[in-house]
Amino acid sequence: MTDMDKGRVGTAAPLASIANDNPASGAGVMSLAELIYLRRGLLQPGGKLPLFDLNGQQVSPRIVRDCLARGLVEPWFPNPLKPDWLVCRLTETGRHVAETTTPPRP
Repeated sequence: MTDMDKGRVGTAAPLASIANDNPASGAGVMSLAELIYLRRGLLQPGGKLPLFDLNGQQVSPRIVRDCLARGLVEPWFPNPLKPDWLVCRLTETGRHVAETTTPPRP
């Protein structure tokens, strides 16, 4: 099973970037859930990213941690009500990835 079959997108191989118009750096291999998370910050003031998904469920901490580790998001400010929840915003790299990464085909 390929990364595309698993619902993952990105730049695992140099030719994938050319063939899929994906960014050459920053994204790595990205899940559809990560891409949706990043794109939700594009229309928010300051690139603020949501704590909850479109179904009202908390965004997976793994998604947030993976995006932090790649430099796609950065912590914005501490959440006094839930200190273990990270309030993040897009970095310039994250904004570029969200705008240019092609989602996987169904």
